[in-house]
Amino acid sequence: MTAFRIFLAIIFVVVGVYTADVIANHGFGLFAVFFGDMAKMDWSGQFNLDFMFMLALSALWVSWRHHFSGVGLLLGLLAFLGGAPFLSVYLFIAAGRAKGNTKELLLGKTRA
Repeated sequence: MTAFRIFLAIIFVVVGVYTADVIANHGFGLFAVFFGDMAKMDWSGQFNLDFMFMLALSALWVSWRHHFSGVGLLLGLLAFLGGAPFLSVYLFIAAGRAKGNTKELLLGKTRA
């Protein structure tokens, strides 16, 4: 579980640094570019559509793990909007709380 948590920390740092550079050079126009690429019906749009559905699956899993409670739905929304930075922090914390119990990490404490 330690190697997994190190991997999650690396994801957070790499995506954070990359995002900061993109914002510094291109501003905050993420949504216009993201959906604009999808509207073009090319490979970058296909990637964005695929990625958006991966974000939706991530959001659904996080919400389900928290039994679709109010907190779970909020965390799911953050998973959808926050992508890998959010999920890496979420999993880093959840993995620490699970103390090596993969079943608890995947299912949550109640279902494990």
